[in-house]
Amino acid sequence: MIRLEHVALRVGVPDASGRGWSTRTLLHDLHLELPERRVAFVGSNGSGKSTLLRLLNGLATPTEGRVCVDGLDPATDGPRVRRHVGFVFTDPASQLVMPTPVEDVELSLRRTHRDRRARREAALALLASRGLADVAEQSIYDLSGGERQLVALTAVLAVEPAVLVLDEPTTLLDLRNRNLLHRTLAELPQQTVVATHDLGLAGQAERVLVMDAGRIVADGAPTETLAFYERVMA
Repeated sequence: MIRLEHVALRVGVPDASGRGWSTRTLLHDLHLELPERRVAFVGSNGSGKSTLLRLLNGLATPTEGRVCVDGLDPATDGPRVRRHVGFVFTDPASQLVMPTPVEDVELSLRRTHRDRRARREAALALLASRGLADVAEQSIYDLSGGERQLVALTAVLAVEPAVLVLDEPTTLLDLRNRNLLHRTLAELPQQTVVATHDLGLAGQAERVLVMDAGRIVADGAPTETLAFYERVMA
């Protein structure tokens, strides 16, 4: 269960004069419980959906209120939360830190596979399970956008998180790779929480929440909520 208890997030920003600071509220008093296995947040750029996702694994900390993910508080249980909650960024290049896919997945496995040979074999097996065996030892920079995103996903899933959080995962993908990622995510056992402009991906969720100016303005089943979003917000 993911729970946000009256969460607000404010940041300081330079004022119009450039000589002082003012406060900007990014999230307003959010009180949510998210037990569903598939949850999607939609909204315009700057609506707060990516900021909300970052609260779930401690990349951001609320100014007020409390976040709880399966009994863990990201603000105080950082290392445990980051093992429990996997985070996939919009641009996989921002989280692929090793030269090749197999090395990147090996990096994720270093805690669970101490033996180097066993770690390499496990990494290759995980990449093969995602259809990436042929590119396992290629340069990350020679991969397509879809391949990079699948490598990033494989590396995150290698630590077997219970919750998977994805921030705009299809933004950089063409239609074929977008559809491939849709199918891949649909098959995962993890609870997945995604922020997206991809209404096809959002439509696969059990619950869709629409955000605007740091607030939840619609919340419910995909058909009704996405219809509201397209009619009123888009």
